[in-house]
Amino acid sequence: MQRRKLSISSQSPVGHSPMAKRSSSPPLPTPYPRASGPSEIIPRLYVSDLCFAENPSGLVALGITHILSAMRGFVSAPPGLHINRVQFPLEDLPFSELAAHLPAATAFLRSALSDPHARVLVHCMEGVSRSTSVVCAFLIAEYGYTPAQAIQYVKSKRRSAEPNMGFVQQLQEYADSLRSGS
Repeated sequence: MQRRKLSISSQSPVGHSPMAKRSSSPPLPTPYPRASGPSEIIPRLYVSDLCFAENPSGLVALGITHILSAMRGFVSAPPGLHINRVQFPLEDLPFSELAAHLPAATAFLRSALSDPHARVLVHCMEGVSRSTSVVCAFLIAEYGYTPAQAIQYVKSKRRSAEPNMGFVQQLQEYADSLRSGS
């Protein structure tokens, strides 16, 4: 599989990639002053908390077309919005099984972002550990980042990002499995 290049600087990560940010991007909604509001990690890929993921006006303002929920429990889908959704039943515990879900989660993100009009939201309860771990896994799979590079990059875009130590270890296992082709 051909991996794309993504810079780890705090500047635009993609350059001339097909995922480059469109100049007509809608502004971030203002009613979310908390750090857990939406954060754009790479163009068209956002991380947030559950509150934002269940907010119809916020989702419409960002033009969200796909949502990946990285948590157990009920997630209220705002009625009337046609959003492609998937949910992975993750708990925010170091021994929770993240690695088993990463191939399917990264495949969902890859497929969604292959559409240049898609805008994808990954969320968990607080937008701190589970959702950011899934996005780190995507950066590892798509751009060849090491887990440390992926975490550093996500933290540069979302200050509250803090994958738990068990997830960090599982991101390393995922990276190793991708490198070995298994």
